Amino acid sequence: MITIWPQYLNKNLSLSEGRKISLEDAVKDPTINDIEKALKRLGLQYNVQKEFSYPGKWYEKSGRVLVEWDKTKLELIREISLKIKEFKK
Repeated sequence: MITIWPQYLNKNLSLSEGRKISLEDAVKDPTINDIEKALKRLGLQYNVQKEFSYPGKWYEKSGRVLVEWDKTKLELIREISLKIKEFKK
């Protein structure tokens, strides 16, 4: 299981604030619902946990998603980001 936080994909955050992919691959203000929609389209097994807060922003309940994935975390984050870009144009 891989944990995905919206912060990992957020174009508005720096790497030190939690973004894990390049600005080119990142999306603007992704929500937990955007991530869920992308995972549905990718046909992956996942579990949404909306009550959780990203450790760096403990005061914000952004939620997280646990995903069944057999490749690297970065590959998964990029895949999710590309799917979100498809429907957020």
